[in-house]
Amino acid sequence: MNEEKTLTPVITIGLNIKDQHFDYSMAELNNLAVANNMQVVESLVQKTDHKDAATYFGKGKVAELAAALADDGVETVVVNDELSPSQIRNLEKQTSSKIIDRTGLILEIFANRARTHEAKLQVQLAKLQYQLPRLHTSASQRLDQQTGAGGGGFTSRGAGESQYELNRRTIQDKISHIKHELKQIQKSDQTQRKQRETNQIPTIALVGYTNAGKSTIMNQLLTRFGDENKQVMVKNMLFATLDTNVRRLVFPDNKKLLASDTVGFVSKLPHQLVSAFRSTLAEAANADLLVQVVDFSDADRQLMMDTTEQTLKEIGVPEIPMITIMNKADLTDSRYPFREGNNLIMSATDDQSIDALVELIKETVFKNYVTQDLLIPFKDGQVVSELNEQATVLNTEYLDDGTKLTVEMPADDLKRFNQYVLE
Repeated sequence: MNEEKTLTPVITIGLNIKDQHFDYSMAELNNLAVANNMQVVESLVQKTDHKDAATYFGKGKVAELAAALADDGVETVVVNDELSPSQIRNLEKQTSSKIIDRTGLILEIFANRARTHEAKLQVQLAKLQYQLPRLHTSASQRLDQQTGAGGGGFTSRGAGESQYELNRRTIQDKISHIKHELKQIQKSDQTQRKQRETNQIPTIALVGYTNAGKSTIMNQLLTRFGDENKQVMVKNMLFATLDTNVRRLVFPDNKKLLASDTVGFVSKLPHQLVSAFRSTLAEAANADLLVQVVDFSDADRQLMMDTTEQTLKEIGVPEIPMITIMNKADLTDSRYPFREGNNLIMSATDDQSIDALVELIKETVFKNYVTQDLLIPFKDGQVVSELNEQATVLNTEYLDDGTKLTVEMPADDLKRFNQYVLE
């Protein structure tokens, strides 16, 4: 019998500095807190023109926060922005509470969810980079204790300058070591991708906001066109999974492609994680088609789309063709599936929607494919094997003078087999 996890009670706080998406940002912060096994007891917000350089909140609001913490019996505050070390230190002192800023919260979630060795290294790297300028604050001690970055704590309260420098060098050495190890892993991943490119199998990458339904779509595609035993984890929670999953799909017309389900995005994604997860998102950077999945039922879906496209730019994803999938239409009054150009309104739980999605994907990925009859002499049997591996073979017929294949493949690739073309 599994024991229920104890939820940490917290108060979330945020500054609304003329932000039209502020309410959404706070709701997202609360969801992030829930994803980190926290219970949001109360939220305090303040409208202002600027952040207080010393304490984030203004003096009166800080006093209100301290009173709320005492009244609710809460000892932890989660802030909707990234704070400076001095802001964290001053807020902790004036409220007698533990302060976790938005970046620290997301880093904790990633640390708790990382499963593969690569993901764990990427999170550890991001945490160390976040921790480095915060060595002299109590918050950096707790970050290390809570999430176990790199073993024992790096800070020592009351230590002298020499100890501070030692801790700094220790972190820098660990960062260098992790970067080196990640490079080795990335070399291996690049080898695998080159092998797939050699096999001429097109690739698509599902990208988008966390919790938009990418994994559900992936599993529906696997149920219909792949190995149902290789389904990916689905959970109604932000950042339910951090690992990129690559799966092979084979359609009824024998067309094949590889689909990857990437880590989801979120607004104000810490730049440390954007940098660290470049390799995790390399599947997207090398895809033939990006499938942007959007929660159509969310009123702030345009913000989600903007966040996705901005994050893709930050991680260096080049100009790759993209189609936009408005998922979760079953939670709205809109009819579905409904397609307009490269946009599709659909529901991942609807078979007709999956059919429409596959049709849109195939039109885009295989648009340069042509159909051709080839006659391969029996002495060139290796060519038949090559075509079966690299092309979509629609029909095979054995004649007196060789093997007749009806193949579908990119026009440029077909040029290599011009000598076998049947006019």
